Amino acid sequence: MALQHHLLSSEYTLIGIDIAKKQHDAMILWPDGKNRLVRFENTIMGYGELLNIARKKNAPIAIAFEPTADYHRNIAFWMHSQGIECYQVSSLSCARAREILYQTWDKHDHKDAKLIIHLMHQGLMRPYYDPLVHQTMDFQELSNAYHQISLARTRCYHSLINHYVANYFPALEQFMHSSRAERFCKLLIQFPTPRTMTQRPKGEFVQVAWDVVGKKRYKQRFLEELYEIAAVSIGLPVPTPSLSVSMLKLQVERYLTSAYQRNELEKIAETPLAEPEDYRHLRSIPGVGPIIALIILAESGDLRRFLHYRQYLNYCGFNLSGKQSGQKKATYHLSKQGNV
Repeated sequence: MALQHHLLSSEYTLIGIDIAKKQHDAMILWPDGKNRLVRFENTIMGYGELLNIARKKNAPIAIAFEPTADYHRNIAFWMHSQGIECYQVSSLSCARAREILYQTWDKHDHKDAKLIIHLMHQGLMRPYYDPLVHQTMDFQELSNAYHQISLARTRCYHSLINHYVANYFPALEQFMHSSRAERFCKLLIQFPTPRTMTQRPKGEFVQVAWDVVGKKRYKQRFLEELYEIAAVSIGLPVPTPSLSVSMLKLQVERYLTSAYQRNELEKIAETPLAEPEDYRHLRSIPGVGPIIALIILAESGDLRRFLHYRQYLNYCGFNLSGKQSGQKKATYHLSKQGNV
């Protein structure tokens, strides 16, 4: 973690903020060594009250905080808009400093504010990179939406395989591979149980299901084989229509909706990212597609703010730890203790 040498002088008013949801705890350390603990509301009025107290001494102000979910984003943006220098401290640094100073792992808001002041006084912090200020918030929101929709799609797919297909049509699982799941989900809406297939003659079933399956090689043979499998299926003989079948169709439609939304986001991902040069460089790396490039830019922001590749490795938590004990040269490997 980089040292902020200009803050080590006694010219700055330092504010360490323990972030919470509704109320924040802060410790103010003035240049003359006096300090004060302040609890303020997570509102503009609360932010203004904190600054009014800190500005009693005519000195430049710097704040630092431990990032907590997304609750720090609002106060950091507002403070930046007021011309305040904003920094962040590592959660691991806070945990280790807490153990060293207080010999305990207990978390108390006022103690955490003091810990942040201690880390600021040592210069152990990084400048806070605000995605809204640096115009990377759209990347973050797109990446987050893609992640949430992918999770919902996966959960729904596992629910279909492990519950509905297992109960009503176990033999269909052999065809429900992830790359072909959408095709068979459309088939499940039309024919949710084996009985709905076999209640028609084979030729009529093939004709009705022909367009539902979509493009497929040897479609005639496949549909005839599927009909024969349905005829000897051990699936539960649920009547159609019924509430159980309606719930199956509901889950299938949820899966198809999330799959459609994910595909649309993949198309959208290339639109805002086509211009940045960093995106084009990332896409030139084998195995890096539009979504992976989107995630990298969403998490990293402007890649050019890192002056050396080791700084970026450190930012990602991949910096190497050296061991030289009893040796002429140090050997480097990934640290298993985390990064401060």
